[in-house]
Order: sequence, then C-alpha cells, then structure tokens
Amino acid sequence: MITCKRHPTYTTQPRPPASHWPKRNHKHSITNKDPHRQEFFVRFKGPAETPFEGGLWKVHVELPDTYPYKSPSIGFVNRIFHPNIDELSGSVCLDVINQTWSPMFDMINIFEVFLPQLLRYPNPTDPLNGEAAALLIREPKSYDAKVKEYVQKYANKDMVDEAGAESEDEDDMSSVASFGDDDDDEPAGQMDDV
Repeated sequence: MITCKRHPTYTTQPRPPASHWPKRNHKHSITNKDPHRQEFFVRFKGPAETPFEGGLWKVHVELPDTYPYKSPSIGFVNRIFHPNIDELSGSVCLDVINQTWSPMFDMINIFEVFLPQLLRYPNPTDPLNGEAAALLIREPKSYDAKVKEYVQKYANKDMVDEAGAESEDEDDMSSVASFGDDDDDEPAGQMDDV
C-alpha cells in the first residue's frame, strides 16, 4: 500500500450514512447497479483555476469488504502528472483519508473535497512521483506547463472512453486500467456538465 504524510489542508465533512450512495447531486450522478459490486468508475473533472482545469479522468474506485468502516482505494486510469499520484499505477496517496476516514463519510467527500484539494494543493515533500515533486519545487511554472501538457494529451473524453480498454499505446494509461476491462458497463458515476 502506498502512503504519504498527512497533509494538513485536506479536510472532509461527515455526511449521514444514508447518503453513501446518493442518486444525484449538482455535480455527480453516482449509481451502483449491483449493491454487491465493489468496483466501479467515476468520471472526474479537474478543479477550476488550477493547471488541471479542463481535464477529465476516469477514476477507479474499489470498496474494501469492510466499507464504510475502511476507506475505498482510488486510482486514476488515464495518466496524470502530480507529485502525490503515482504516474505508472495511478495510485493516489490516500493516507490522509485513511487516517481521518469515518463511516459517516461518503464517496461525495472524496470527489468534492479530497481529490480537488489534492490536485489544488500538491505536497511535493512526500511524493509518489519524484519528477513532478522536483519540478514543482524547482520550477513551478514548468510544473504547471507539464500538468497542462498531460491534461491536453491524456485527460480528455477520448482517453476516458479508451481507459480500461486495450490501448494500442499502453503508455497513455496507468496500470489501474487493467482493474476494469468490462467496457459493457458505463461508469458508475459521472460529473455532469456545468
């Protein structure tokens, strides 16, 4: 398991247990067609006013057997350049969530609070991607440019649609793409156009 130090700016707000699987809110439509299904995908847009703005990622979510008492595993399927996300595996540093996770939290907390804050406030002092961390520390403008390059190249609707399918260029996808090759199912959650 990949962990990183706790980042003090990440916060989550508890929600009532009944909202673990909300049918709809203003940003997400999360559907779990099979209540016993423990893996699904969510389409996630990069937060506004960041170098990730305009990006669209397919995010793999896997619920542990002990969910909601243990936090889910999260991984980006299409590539992303970020100090706290492993570029090859797509694994996200979820130590913060693991340490603060409560059964009162739900998936909305992850997609509306944790992931946007992770992208908005990267922590280069405890990286999963050393190249991204070094670039952010030494040359922040070059880091922003490389993030934007990745967004244009890998974080678009075509890449999300391909994500999880056999790609001719496997360098475009993280290894988490192999977790879900069932392309007959639509993603369980999706960001609505705003």
